[in-house]
Amino acid sequence: SASMGGAGASDARARPWPFSVVRASDADAFVDALGGDATRVLTRAEDVKKYSVDWMGKYVGASAVVVLPRTTEEVSKVMRHCHARRIAVVPQGGNTGLVGGGTPTRDEVVVSLERMRDIVSIDEDAGCAVCEAGVVLEELESAVRARGMTVPLDLGAKGKCQMGGCVSTNAGGLRLLRYGSLRGSVLGLEVVLPNGDVLDLVRTLRKDNTGYDLKQLFIGAEGTLGVVTKVAISTPRALRSVNVALFGLESFAKCVEMLKLARGLLGEILSAYEFFDRESLDLVLAQLSGTRDPLPGKPCEFYVVIETSGSDAKHDTAKLDAFLNVVKSQRIVVDGVVGRDEKHAFALWTLRERISVALKYAGAVYKYDLSLPTARMYNLVVVLRDRLRPMFGSRVKVLGYGHAGDGNLHLNVSCAEYDDAIERAIEPFVYEYTRDERGSVSAEHGLGVMKAEEIHYSKDAKAVELMATMKRALDPFGIMNPYKVLPAAAVGLSKL
Repeated sequence: SASMGGAGASDARARPWPFSVVRASDADAFVDALGGDATRVLTRAEDVKKYSVDWMGKYVGASAVVVLPRTTEEVSKVMRHCHARRIAVVPQGGNTGLVGGGTPTRDEVVVSLERMRDIVSIDEDAGCAVCEAGVVLEELESAVRARGMTVPLDLGAKGKCQMGGCVSTNAGGLRLLRYGSLRGSVLGLEVVLPNGDVLDLVRTLRKDNTGYDLKQLFIGAEGTLGVVTKVAISTPRALRSVNVALFGLESFAKCVEMLKLARGLLGEILSAYEFFDRESLDLVLAQLSGTRDPLPGKPCEFYVVIETSGSDAKHDTAKLDAFLNVVKSQRIVVDGVVGRDEKHAFALWTLRERISVALKYAGAVYKYDLSLPTARMYNLVVVLRDRLRPMFGSRVKVLGYGHAGDGNLHLNVSCAEYDDAIERAIEPFVYEYTRDERGSVSAEHGLGVMKAEEIHYSKDAKAVELMATMKRALDPFGIMNPYKVLPAAAVGLSKL
């Protein structure tokens, strides 16, 4: 089963498992499906290992085979064989997810999209690009930047995450405030269904009102309904005038007050509004070499990074200056700094973007990605600190950061190693608190294996039932990414 901290992978087949065990003959069939190229069917334990564990070392499976297709046709042949043999499959992108969605729970076959790296087309006139699922976000950004455009998505994992995975998790990230979610930016998809059929929904049209919008089924489905093999995405013009500013504030209430002012005074040029607390900054400064306190000698309880992007530097600078004057004169901020150049702006962004990396270096981390009412979203951090302090003292640190502009809190509990007692103190408390606030237990990371059984905190029984009906219609044998997204009972599986 998906196991904490790397333990338990050896007993991954001990419990009932309704799928076929992979045999040597299956590996041979995969080699045939890949045109006889045995180098792209991995079966040696040392080769398979990195695909069986997530990047945090938190979720560990026991896959015996990893398949590395290069074309949609190869994915189709692999899926056709798995469907016929009732072999469970995990589609995997860059394996940068945070909820175990791309990691096997037992001995599923991993279908890695990492060899599907072609950028098929870039259309400057229409402002869109088509690429294969294994293209890394940063590579696509570089390719469209060369044509004066940008990808409307930016994540801390951009150097590793793949476009198929981004779409399958409906990744949010740092630009959602400006460009909206991938549900609007993705124009079309190509998907291989569980039975091997290829569903061609690749269109680059902005408007297409012919029947059900099937691509939406696969955006955010985390590979439970099919394998995304191609993505068509809108690529707006890159804006030349970009400013980054960092502010120190004394309370979260001031962060919310400043957000309202930013929306009003910066308006159409506001492209990001991110916050982090003092605990997050202290962790980054301690764990990542080369980082510096942005406001030395003026420690603050909260920090906000604001990015503006527009087409006219003079106009943007005038708006930013007016905003700076207001937040200073109204004493909303303790202090602030504007990025002097690209390097300085990057250093300011790093303090926010690299928090999750610093958390990994610090040890074990319990991560919660929640949507909550903006004005009250930080209250949970305070409440959880008060709850855990008497139990665990300084062994446990609770950090809060995230996308204040989108009402998305990243709540993180950092400790030396994974501990069931700590987990029991956090869950289901955090989920119940979120439900009572009518929030979402997954704002942008997805449900994966971590939160599949927690979906009821954010969706009622009828909604889950309808999702299970859709899953059965597309994947009657349940082979696609089992134990992810939906509760086991809803799709007729015994609990992990």
